[in-house]
Amino acid sequence: MDRDGIALILALIGTLCWGICFTWMHRISRKQSFLLDEIHAQGKRIEKLSRVEHDLIKEVHPQVGEIKEGVKEMKAVVKEEKRKTRGE
Repeated sequence: MDRDGIALILALIGTLCWGICFTWMHRISRKQSFLLDEIHAQGKRIEKLSRVEHDLIKEVHPQVGEIKEGVKEMKAVVKEEKRKTRGE
């Protein structure tokens, strides 16, 4: 083989390697895009759940204070009833 033949073979090998590398990188890029889309969708689902949770907490929070007041009132009533039954 002469010098031109070796150069041609090396050029063909380089072109073949470039094609393989391009295909490989394209597949990796598609997988990354798919993964990013999945992560984005997951983020949206988490955000939606967080909003729902926040709304539930806002709805329940005022009721907690009312429940505490009701419990205090019931404690007072129970203590008063115990005093009455003991004859104090």
